[in-house]
Amino acid sequence: MIVVTGATGQFGHQVIEHLLERGVPAQQIAAAVRTPAKAADLAARGVEVRLADYERPETLLAAFAGVDKLLLVSSTGPDDTRIVQHRAAVEAAAKAGVGLIAYTSVTAAPTSPLSLARVHRDTEQAIAESGLPAVLLRNGWYTENYTAALPDAVARGAIAGSAGQGRIASATRADFAEAAAVVLTRDDQAGKVHDLTGDTAWSLPELAAEAAAQSGRPVTYTDLPAEQYRQILTGAGLPDFVTDLIVDADIQVSHGALAHITTDLGELLGRPTTPLSTAVTQALAA
Repeated sequence: MIVVTGATGQFGHQVIEHLLERGVPAQQIAAAVRTPAKAADLAARGVEVRLADYERPETLLAAFAGVDKLLLVSSTGPDDTRIVQHRAAVEAAAKAGVGLIAYTSVTAAPTSPLSLARVHRDTEQAIAESGLPAVLLRNGWYTENYTAALPDAVARGAIAGSAGQGRIASATRADFAEAAAVVLTRDDQAGKVHDLTGDTAWSLPELAAEAAAQSGRPVTYTDLPAEQYRQILTGAGLPDFVTDLIVDADIQVSHGALAHITTDLGELLGRPTTPLSTAVTQALAA
């Protein structure tokens, strides 16, 4: 049995889709979710749905019972909350005797200057201390972190940020989800660490240029001081922890934190990672 947490989220749901595409029988897949009713589409396809609420550890132990492989998809929220949630999940997995835990960490986790890397370092440590066989999926940045709002940016003719000329070796959420499914369907993964990035790196000015080229409309990138960018995000109604994450990420990008490129993702996929141009096309068509 393969269990995927956060299975109603965009990433977890895509992992299950890729598992099914790779021929894993639906009866051998379980979707661990906080609200089972939201997984009705998966249940209709034969996927088992299990209640798993990070805030209720007793549900985690039941959700992880009889599991051969568990994909622990990192949660969302303030960092301190996530650390508590992840540790509860790892503890439950150890008590349940999970055969293998795969965790979605962050690229270059041990040395990453990104503020969110603290959560992932702590979770990796908790997994190591648990003694569970484990494989780490150190995911790079989702291209969608920047392209999700691209239609609005094109309408305004402007992309704003604080990343300067910093480069981002991103890949699409679908690329990372497919890689996770590949790992979950292999039997030689315990002890491995996959540092996953896109094949090429790009900058926000290049994103603006690509959006302009594809839309036929002028789109420029405006680099802002961090505090000004923070005020814009806060004014848009984003929670403080999200604003902090975005601004910190841009600052670290400007210092090269996400520019490094590895071949791990492409090797798992057996193909090139999705280029920025394709991701822009998809975003503008959405």
